[in-house]
Amino acid sequence: MKYIECGIGNTWLVRTETELEDGKEYEQKGVVGPIKLKSLYIRIWIGYIVLVLDSKEGFKRMRKERKGFKVVLGVVGE
Repeated sequence: MKYIECGIGNTWLVRTETELEDGKEYEQKGVVGPIKLKSLYIRIWIGYIVLVLDSKEGFKRMRKERKGFKVVLGVVGE
């Protein structure tokens, strides 16, 4: 899976995170393609709480073990 995100709180303003089948993941600066669109999302992370509004999976609320602050728009694809 590939996650392309644009917003504040990540290493770069625009980044691509790639998850491999063995569970490993890595980040790259900018948009790395090609990508087959699966869904769009907005993620807001304030403190330990993460709110995600995803076009495919709907609304999710999660709790993380570390504090953070992020506001990103993202694309999920293959």
